[in-house]
Order: sequence, then structure tokens, then C-alpha cells
Amino acid sequence: MVHDVIGWLVADLVVQGESPRESVADALGVAQTIIQYAGTIAFAISAAVLAGRRRMNVVGVVVFGVLVAVGGGTTRDILLGDLPVYWVADPAPLFVAGLAAAVTIPLAWTGGLSALQRYDVVQVSDSAGLALFTVLGTNVALETGAGAVSAVLVGVVSGVGGGIIRDTIVGRTPEVLASGSLYASAAIGGSILNLMLLETSLWPPIASTIAVAFIVILRLLSLHFGWGVPRFVIGRSGDSS
Repeated sequence: MVHDVIGWLVADLVVQGESPRESVADALGVAQTIIQYAGTIAFAISAAVLAGRRRMNVVGVVVFGVLVAVGGGTTRDILLGDLPVYWVADPAPLFVAGLAAAVTIPLAWTGGLSALQRYDVVQVSDSAGLALFTVLGTNVALETGAGAVSAVLVGVVSGVGGGIIRDTIVGRTPEVLASGSLYASAAIGGSILNLMLLETSLWPPIASTIAVAFIVILRLLSLHFGWGVPRFVIGRSGDSS
């Protein structure tokens, strides 16, 4: 579905007389494709790095990277009833994810990845994947005629889906559930911002870019400064009950 709108963008980026929401399908074709592949690469890298830390074999690293990279988009398409899911008709995202995960392996062996660790490549790439797939999911939901609330829900599920799959496979509580930092909250805020900007005269690709940047910046700031939502704890350490 995302790829079908690429030709529309070339024909007419902003259709006069249409509402901003009606022009999303026309104006976001190339931008959404870029977002999709950027998010795929980001999640594949975060998965590959985590796979290396868990000492998976090289085939497992690639498979793990692909599963995580396409997980959010797959969940989105299932929720929207858009079957078969996007990578069945066009397997390019599978190859891109596999390549991104595979490239991470020699980077780690040659020490190139260690140089990036000071910038916490997992958190940065995960934040990018979260933002990109949240905005993409929101836009795709709008294209199918979903209302604002449904579009936000689909966008957030699409954004957090890859991270949930990644954390579940390695046997840890998903970041979205365990972390006190802003994760799903950042996705919700960015999805809502995207909707608000699309209702203005702002060019849709610019609106989506602003929303992506908002999610990434908010997520990284929450990690740096310890911002987050309160945790729900029953009992205290050492309680027998």
C-alpha cells in the first residue's frame, strides 16, 4: 500500500481543493517509503547489537534483525486488515533488514561498532525505529480511512511492536512495559502531533518529519535526564506478602 502512492506524489504533491488529510496519500509517497526503510534499518541494527550481546550465532543475528525490523509494520497491517502484509508483496524490506543486521557483524568484529557504543547505538537506533514506524503507522491508518484515535493507536502499536518482539525473544520485559522513561508516551505524543500538523497547511512530508524528530528527541531526552512515567509497585523489597 505504501509503495502504491509513490506515483501519485510525482503527479501532484499537493492537490488543490482537498483537505490536508485527503492529500496525505498524494503527498507522502516517497517520504513514507524513506521512513519505512529508515525504520527497518534502525530496528535491524538495534536487534543485531543486542543479538551480539546475547552471543547469538551469525545466522541468528540476521534472522533476529529481520524479525524485529518488520514486526511493527506486520502488526500494523494485521490491525488494518491489509493482507497480505507489506513485505509479502514486496520482500525488499526483508533484504534491507537482513543486510543491515549482517553489516553490523563485521563492524563489531573490526571494532567499528565499539566506537559507536559511546553514543549508545542501541538506544539511538531503537528511538529512531520507534519514531519512524509510529509516524508511518499513523499515516497508513489515515490512508485507510481510520479516525484520529484509531490512527494514533495503530501508529503507537506499529512503533512499539518491533521493540516488544526484540525484548520478548531475548527473554526480558519489553522496554515499553518496564522502562520508566518515555517510550509509548513519546510515540503517543508524536502521533498526535503528526495528526495536528496534517490538519494545517504544512506540507505533509514536513509534518511527518517534525513528528519523527519530536519522538526521537523526547525519547533521548527522557533517557538522559531520567524523565518518565511513575512505576506501579505493589509491596516492597523483602516483603513476604
